Amino acid sequence: MGEEQLLERVMQVRAFNRLYTGIIGALDEGLVGTSYSLPEARVLYELEQQKVTEVTDLRARLGLDAGYASRLLSRLESRGLLVREKSAADARRQVIRLTESGRDAQQSLEENTVEQIGDLLRQLTEEDQRRLLGSMRAITGMLGERATGDRTIVLRAPQPGDLGWVVQRNGALYAQEYGWDATYEALVARIVADYVDHHDPQREAAWIAELDGERVGCVFCVRGSDEHTAKLRLLLVEPSARGRGLGKRLVAECLAFAKARGYAAMELWTNSVLTAARSIYDKTGFDLVASEPHHSFGHDLVGETWRRDL
Repeated sequence: MGEEQLLERVMQVRAFNRLYTGIIGALDEGLVGTSYSLPEARVLYELEQQKVTEVTDLRARLGLDAGYASRLLSRLESRGLLVREKSAADARRQVIRLTESGRDAQQSLEENTVEQIGDLLRQLTEEDQRRLLGSMRAITGMLGERATGDRTIVLRAPQPGDLGWVVQRNGALYAQEYGWDATYEALVARIVADYVDHHDPQREAAWIAELDGERVGCVFCVRGSDEHTAKLRLLLVEPSARGRGLGKRLVAECLAFAKARGYAAMELWTNSVLTAARSIYDKTGFDLVASEPHHSFGHDLVGETWRRDL
């Protein structure tokens, strides 16, 4: 990335910061219609909601230097909202507790914040709310504390809007990563349309993968070249969810469904440039049985047929 491009992106982040701080009133004299600044509100929140009790823990959680933290706590203490005392276990450490007035102040802040954000969300449609929250989850995942061990992946059946997402994400992702043109997105749209028009729920299925409620993958199992062969189609894993074994899990789900529905084998068609997908197929028991050069999606490619018994 060049310096000019980096500067442009920095300016976009700063523009977003200005927009959001303006929306939530972070620069107003009082946050959400109260007399408390944003730093003061964060201190009250940490002491009540997160049960922080030591000054050192509070400073670490909020990234405050000792001098600023001391002045901030002194202001709140002078207003009768908190009390600082020496730790009974270690006199060198200082503990904090909210007074009854402090707990009342925090409760008022919490109620006002819920009302403010609720008013903001009510201005948006259900779809726009989902898009907004999905974008916020993405920001949190990339820049926040990533408790990856606790993040949950769920495989579920498609819901209204999911099939359109499958088409859109395939088109966007393959254009971004491989430079494929719109003819690939058109192919995906036809595959999805055929699935809807001729869907046999006894012998065909599709799965949407969610990570923390956000769509991050998909796969389809449809009828293949004959009644004894199933076909795996449209395996996709978003970059944000890679490295978790999700692709292998989606393929395993497809194989288990096909076997349970009486198919004797499963086949799939892919291209040699899709190395990550090919690795999954190889590790899950598929064999490369045929390959053929072709020109598709704006590129010279090598198409491959993979197959395995069930």
